[in-house]
Amino acid sequence: MAGGSEVVEAALSCAKCSKPAHLQCPKCVELKLPREGAAFCTQDCFKASWSSHKSVHLKAKLSSLATETPGEQNAASPSDGWLYCLRKGQARTPKIPHFDWTGTLRPYPISEKRVVPAHIDLPDWANDGIPKIEPSSDLQHVVEIKTPELIERMRETCRIGREVLDAAARIIRPGVTTDEIDAVVHEVTVAAGGYPSPLNYHFFPKSCCT
Repeated sequence: MAGGSEVVEAALSCAKCSKPAHLQCPKCVELKLPREGAAFCTQDCFKASWSSHKSVHLKAKLSSLATETPGEQNAASPSDGWLYCLRKGQARTPKIPHFDWTGTLRPYPISEKRVVPAHIDLPDWANDGIPKIEPSSDLQHVVEIKTPELIERMRETCRIGREVLDAAARIIRPGVTTDEIDAVVHEVTVAAGGYPSPLNYHFFPKSCCT
């Protein structure tokens, strides 16, 4: 770990393999983050964890932005009314963002984040907008041979996906807003017991990409 810090406390465990750790992520040291999740036993473990571990740094930076920038709200905070998106979805503001507009088209504020019932399992990006398992998953570069059980689950998932698409298609007509379409997609998805995957994925504010 180039520029890494030696950790005196031998009780710390590696964030990757749980072995005793003596190295610490230098970026975490710089940001003054807790050592418990930033300790590694070797550079190999550090490199193998980097794609998911770096989300800790991003989350810390977003927290500091929320406290340093007046008039903006962090995306993880509840918002009242319709607000404009800032920082690629990471913040909200009631004022239209400044831009050198060349025509009459302007961004429109978005409605508040829709609620997912408590009984539905949440993906790891649901609360803070940062996927953690996906970037380092073996499925990024390995083709999984599906078992009969997995294939049946895929069929069920695809059936629900088809029903959601059909429900959205039924309300599409001139004058219908994308927010109205999003409401239908969200409600049909959660009614089937699913989580609308786009919601808060890399800070995307809605359940349907339209």
